[in-house]
Amino acid sequence: MTTPEKANTPMQITDQEFGLVRRLVYDNFGINLTEQKRSLVVGRLHQLLRTHGFGTFKEYYDFLIRDRSHQNLTELINRISTNYSFFYREKAHFDFFIKTALPETMKRLQMQNSNDIRIWTAGCSTGEEPYMLAMLMLEHFKIDYNRWDAGILATDISDRALIAAKEACYPGDRVKSVPPMLRNKYFEDRPGGEVAVKEQVKKEVTFRRFNLMNQQFPFKKPFHMIFCRNVMIYFDKETRDTLVSKFHAMTEPGGYLFIGHSETLGRDQGLYRYVMPATYQKI
Repeated sequence: MTTPEKANTPMQITDQEFGLVRRLVYDNFGINLTEQKRSLVVGRLHQLLRTHGFGTFKEYYDFLIRDRSHQNLTELINRISTNYSFFYREKAHFDFFIKTALPETMKRLQMQNSNDIRIWTAGCSTGEEPYMLAMLMLEHFKIDYNRWDAGILATDISDRALIAAKEACYPGDRVKSVPPMLRNKYFEDRPGGEVAVKEQVKKEVTFRRFNLMNQQFPFKKPFHMIFCRNVMIYFDKETRDTLVSKFHAMTEPGGYLFIGHSETLGRDQGLYRYVMPATYQKI
């Protein structure tokens, strides 16, 4: 019988077991679990192993390999991935979006006699980023918003994150960086100090589960802006380079790619022009 003390004691993972789990996560999701992530893997998975009766990480790995439904692989990435965000994170991006990128896109579309603004947030986590962009567009267009097809596609690999994103109810500290005018207009208070995004904003964002490691991106048209912030920090250089190439193919000429401030494309990659920290424009 497993005692409470034993159940709460993290299981040990051997070098071989960590290597197997690491390769499985890398091959399926592109996430590079370095040696520094070993304790994270144990900490986030040991209770799952105890619950399902696995005595070792090797038993768990073998179970994942045999599972053709991939549902348990999804549970693995839900546990491994980090999904923390907040509204108005990396404010400079939102300022550039509303003052430069959006007006430029509108101007190009008007010249093309089009009203179809396509924005993708790849790795949307719990939804703060796409909802923030939707609020800014609603505020920018005001009564003319309905003249534009300006909804946002938001994707993530984590089912758990997407469920939270669709619920759109957050702890109060997640909105502390939001300007008061936007806070009062687009959020409503809930019991216990939580705040919820209003339906007016929620209906402008479409959430989908999507794995950035897919060989093909199934989108019919390229995007005017792609936000993939604080995602590629988990990838090695080869995976990052491959993903950036796929992003480039799905970006409209003159469109923008926004990445996290701790990330870089490198100035010699030849696909995007450096605009400002963590902001690039398709050449």
